[in-house]
Amino acid sequence: MQIGRREVLKAAAAGAVGAVTGLGAHGYLYERHALRVVTDILPVSGLAPAHDGLRIGFITDIHHSEFVSQADVARAVDRLQAQAPDLIVLGGDYVTKFDNRYLSPCVDILRTLTAPAGVYAILGNHDDERATSAALRRVGVPVLNDARTSLVIRNEPIDLVGIGFWTRQVSVIADRIKGQRGPVLLLAHDPRRLTQAAALAIPAVLSGHTHGGQVVLPGLGAIAAGRRFPILAGRGEKDGTSIFVSRGVGTVYVPVRIGSPPDVAVLTLKARETGIRSTARS
Repeated sequence: MQIGRREVLKAAAAGAVGAVTGLGAHGYLYERHALRVVTDILPVSGLAPAHDGLRIGFITDIHHSEFVSQADVARAVDRLQAQAPDLIVLGGDYVTKFDNRYLSPCVDILRTLTAPAGVYAILGNHDDERATSAALRRVGVPVLNDARTSLVIRNEPIDLVGIGFWTRQVSVIADRIKGQRGPVLLLAHDPRRLTQAAALAIPAVLSGHTHGGQVVLPGLGAIAAGRRFPILAGRGEKDGTSIFVSRGVGTVYVPVRIGSPPDVAVLTLKARETGIRSTARS
């Protein structure tokens, strides 16, 4: 029996629909919960010898909501805490679309995080600035919103500068790094701040926001993020400035992850050397 072109096309279309449906089901039922602990090295120019090997825990884009449960948040917190990092950074987007019904339950779980050098937070584009800052500070977590703090770790200074999502002016970042005591780590929810950081010779940036693309289809790549971001996930650099972008914990808009599983990260600081390659993926 001969099979015509129309039948072949119908079969191919049915197969494609089935494949997409299967990917979606897998992304909803399994992959969005398949949390990983990602470890990487973050090269930092001007790093003091005492800070070589310092480990930073990084958790971002939690998006606690009807689709990202307290169990999901607790799992991420427990996995990160088990790594016993020296310092912990919270990277923003604790809830979705300013839905503060989920803010206190999220913060109540985050309050269990501890590290010898402290826990510090920035805000994301889904966070109510006033309510989220107040909730985090209430549990003892300082919020760096266009602000800098100088830490002394192992008897050497290192500076954290947190920049708000809507802060785009390089002059604001430049003002916040004036008079720094040690190398600056820029905490910026949006990885597009890498350009400004590189222009100011800031050694390193920690970001989230992209969810690693969240839905990354074989052969097509990230269908939503496209090329809007310099880095979608992992480590990269620009003009001597390192960046690490976490895929984050939760989901936004659709409760599915495909090809971009959630993560928390532990980054080991190392003095910058030539020849360090990027591990970033786009």
